Amino acid sequence: MSQTFLKRRLTVWGSTLLLVGAACTSRAPVATAELEPQTAPATPSAAPAGAARDDVARASDGNIAAVASAPREKEDSAQAVGASGADFGPSNAQAAMGAPLKAAPAVAMAEPAMRVASAPAPLRRAKAATAPDMLRPGDLADKRELSSEGGGNTFEAWKPNTFTETAKDPLSTFAADVDTASYTVARRYLVQGQLPPGSSVRVEEFVNYFKYRYAPPEKGAFTVHLEAAPSPFNPRRHFVRVGVQGKVVSRSQRKPAHLVFLVDTSGSMASDDKLPLAKEAIKIAVKNLNENDTVAIVTYAGSTRDLLSPTPATDVKRIHAALDTLQAGGGTSMGTGMDLAYRHAVKKAAGGVVSRVVVLTDGDTNIGPNLSPQAMLESIHKYVAEGVTLTTVGFGMGNYRDDLMEKLADKGNGNCFYVDSYKEARKVFETQLTGTLEVIAKDVKLQVEFDPVAVKRYRLLGYENRNVADQDFRDDKVDAGEIGAGHNVTALYEVELEPETKAPLATVRVRAKAPNGTEAAEQAFPFERARMRESLEAASPDFRFALAVAATADILRGNPATEGWSLATAQKLAEGATVGDSDRLEFVKLVSQARALSGASARGR
Repeated sequence: MSQTFLKRRLTVWGSTLLLVGAACTSRAPVATAELEPQTAPATPSAAPAGAARDDVARASDGNIAAVASAPREKEDSAQAVGASGADFGPSNAQAAMGAPLKAAPAVAMAEPAMRVASAPAPLRRAKAATAPDMLRPGDLADKRELSSEGGGNTFEAWKPNTFTETAKDPLSTFAADVDTASYTVARRYLVQGQLPPGSSVRVEEFVNYFKYRYAPPEKGAFTVHLEAAPSPFNPRRHFVRVGVQGKVVSRSQRKPAHLVFLVDTSGSMASDDKLPLAKEAIKIAVKNLNENDTVAIVTYAGSTRDLLSPTPATDVKRIHAALDTLQAGGGTSMGTGMDLAYRHAVKKAAGGVVSRVVVLTDGDTNIGPNLSPQAMLESIHKYVAEGVTLTTVGFGMGNYRDDLMEKLADKGNGNCFYVDSYKEARKVFETQLTGTLEVIAKDVKLQVEFDPVAVKRYRLLGYENRNVADQDFRDDKVDAGEIGAGHNVTALYEVELEPETKAPLATVRVRAKAPNGTEAAEQAFPFERARMRESLEAASPDFRFALAVAATADILRGNPATEGWSLATAQKLAEGATVGDSDRLEFVKLVSQARALSGASARGR
C-alpha cells in the first residue's frame, strides 16, 4: 500500500469519525458503529456498498469477526467510468428484468461491514472523469469502502488469478463449474441501483449463466470447442476460449428422479422474495417432473419437520396443499434439516434413480448442532458417497449467506443458484434443475497445457475457488465438478503470444468419471493454430459474448489485471453478439446500468 493511498484512506476515515463525534453531541441521535446487519432504503444515487477486495470473516453467530483490506498494487488515480446516457434506472430495470412476485421493501444491500454513520455529500470523495468508461484497480473498491449502508450479506473474496510464465509452469488445472448464483446476485444489486460487491463476483458464474451454441458430442459424454482471437483491450494480447459441451438427454430418456426439497421456513424467510417465491419455484419444478419421479418436502426453522413423505410427482394436488401450509417463523436450524433431508434422499439412491436434495434458503443459519459449512459437510459426507447430489438455491437479500451456499453445493456434488424473480425461478426450476437432473459425468477436471514456444504467459479468468493442483489432475480420489445432461462449461484465458511462430497454442485435456464410476477416462484436444482468428470480428458471436461477460465481471470485481479495460468496450462487444437472445439483451442493459452507476459514484452524486 502506497504512502499516498494510506494517507488518503486515513484522511477519509478520520473525517468520518470526526463527523460521527460531532453528531453524537447534537440532539439528533446518529448511529456510529453497528455489528448487526441493517437495512436502508435503496436509491439510484446511493453509493455502491462493500469493499471489492475486503476479506470478511464472519463468526458463527452471524456477526462480523474481522474486516481486512488487501493492499493495492498501485495508487488509485482519479479515473472513473462515465455514464452511457441510457435510461435504465432501478425502476425501469426491475420492470425489464422481472421483479419478485410482490414488490418487497427496497433494501440497500452490501457486503457485511462495520457500519458508520452516512457522510454528507461534501465528505464523499469526487473523482474527475479524466478517462470516461475506464476503471483503474481500486476505483470501485474505494467507492464501496466509503459506502455506509450495511446489508448483512456474506461473500467470500478470492484473490484473482495472475499471469503465469509459461516456461516456468505450462499447466493450468481446474474443476468444471456450472454454478450461476453470482451473476443473478449481481443482477439484483444493479436492478436496485447499486454496484455488486467485488467479492460477490465470480467470473466463471457470470460466463456460465449463458448458453452457448456448442455442437453436442457425436459420441461419449462431452466434446470440447476451442477458439482464440485478439484482445479488444490490449493489442499485444489474445483471448483463448475453452468450451465443454455435455451430451443431451431428453426428458423421456432420463432416469427417474427423487427430489427432497429442504425448505427454510425461519423468520428471515418471511419477505415476498423468499418463502413465497420458493414455494412457487417448487411448484414449477413439480410441473416439469415425469410420472416416475417422486417428491418429498422437509422444512426447518427452530426445529425440523417432515412436511411431505415421498409422493408421486403426478399427485400435484397433495404436493401443492402441503406447500400452501408453509409459513415463516422461528430460528434457522439448517444443519439438522440437512441431515434429515439426506437421510430421506439416501433411501431412494440407486444406480437407476437420480436422488437429489434441493435446499431453498437465504443461507442464514444460527441454531442447531451443525453451524459451520465444514460441520454440515462432514455430517452428510457418507450420503454424498452413496450418490445423493445437492442443489442449493438462494433467495432474498439482507442476510444472504452466499459463501455458505456455494461451499455446500461444491462439496455436495451439485450446483448453486440464486433466484431473484419469478422469471429466474422458471429458468432454474424448469430448465436448469428438472431439465438437467441426470449427471452425465462427475469429477470433471480440465487441464490446459500451454506450449511455451507459442505462449509467453497466460492467466485464467475466474475459477479461483475451483483450482486443482496440477499433480492432482490424474488423482481420481480428488473431487471435482459435475456436468449434467445438456450443460456446457466455458473458460477464458488471456494470453501473450510469442512472435513469429506457428506452433499450436496448447493441448486441452479433460478427465472425468462416469456417473457411477470410480476410475476416470481422459481425452486430449490439440489447440491448433488454425483456431486462432485474425481479428475479433472474425470470431464467433459466442466467443465475443463470452469475452464481454468475462471482462465485465473481472472489471466489476476490481481485478488489477483489468487496468485500462473499459465497460463501454465490453458493452459494445456484447451488443454485437446478442443474436436476439433475451438473456444476452438483458446483460447489455445491465452493463449500461453498471456504467451509469460507476460514473455517478465517481462524480460524487
